[in-house]
Amino acid sequence: MTDTDFTTRKAQASQWFSDLRDRIVAAFEDLEDRGPGSAAPGRFEVTPTTRTGPAGEDHGGGKMSVMRGGRVFEKVGVNISTVWGELAPRAQKAMAARGVPGMEQDPRFWASGISLVAHMQNPHTPAVHMNTRMFWTPSAWWFGGGADLNPCIEYAEDTAHFHAQMQGACDAHDAEYYPRFKAWADEYFFVPHRGRARGVGGIFYDDLNTGDWEADFAFTRSVGAAFLPAFVPVTERRLGTPSSEADRDTQLIHRGLYAEYNLVYDRGTKFGLETGHNADAVLMSLPPLAKWP
Repeated sequence: MTDTDFTTRKAQASQWFSDLRDRIVAAFEDLEDRGPGSAAPGRFEVTPTTRTGPAGEDHGGGKMSVMRGGRVFEKVGVNISTVWGELAPRAQKAMAARGVPGMEQDPRFWASGISLVAHMQNPHTPAVHMNTRMFWTPSAWWFGGGADLNPCIEYAEDTAHFHAQMQGACDAHDAEYYPRFKAWADEYFFVPHRGRARGVGGIFYDDLNTGDWEADFAFTRSVGAAFLPAFVPVTERRLGTPSSEADRDTQLIHRGLYAEYNLVYDRGTKFGLETGHNADAVLMSLPPLAKWP
C-alpha cells in the first residue's frame, strides 16, 4: 500500500472518530436535558489539545470534552486526538515487545482515536468506557478498541443488554469476534492485585490487521456505532432509581478500584503519557471522587 493510500485512509479514520464524538456528545447532552432534578442540565466544556515535538513543531492534537456535575453524569469525558511524530525509546521498546516490526529502524508513528469514560451521578447507573483507534507506523498498521460496562451495583438485564449490542456489532463481521474479544476484555480489564474484574466486561481488541484495511475499519466503525444503543437505554432505565448513602459509599469504593486499574495497568494511559500527549486528556478517565475501604 502506498503512502498516498494511507494518507487518505488516515483522514477517513480521523474524520470518523470526530463524527462519532459529535454524536455521543449530542446524545449525552440530550440525556442531561431529560435527567432528574431541577438543576441546570450539564454541558460539555471543550478544550483543544496539542502535541508538540522536541523543537516545538506541530505533532497534532484534538479535543478534550468534559462535563462535570450534571444531572445524569457526575463526570464524563469524550476525547478525540490525531497525533504523530517519533516514539520515545521506552515506547519503541514496548511496541517492539508487542511484535510491531521495524520500530528500531524507523520510530515514526501516527495515531487517531476516540476515548470515552463516564462516571454517573446515580449509583444504580453503571460507569462505562469506550474507545476505538487506528495506529500506523511505516511497517505496520492496526485498529483497536472496545467498550466495557462498570456497574457498582449490577443489574443482570443491563449487563445482558450491553453485551447483546456488542455481540451484534461483532457478529455482523465475524462470528468468532465476539467470543474472542469478550474473553480478551475479561482478561484485559482484570485487576490482579484485587483478584477481580473492574466491571462486567464487554469487548476489547487490539492489533487488528486482517490484511483488509476496509474490512477492519468497517468493524471498528460498527463497534463505535454500537456504543450509544448499548449504553443509553441502560442509563434511561436507571435515571429515577432511588439511591441511599450506602449505595453512594459502594459507588465511591468501586471508583477506587477503577482508578487503581487505570493508573497501574491501562495500556492507553501508559502510552498517552509516554508519547507526551496532554496529561489532563490522558487522565480524563479518573473519577471525580473515590474512596478506599
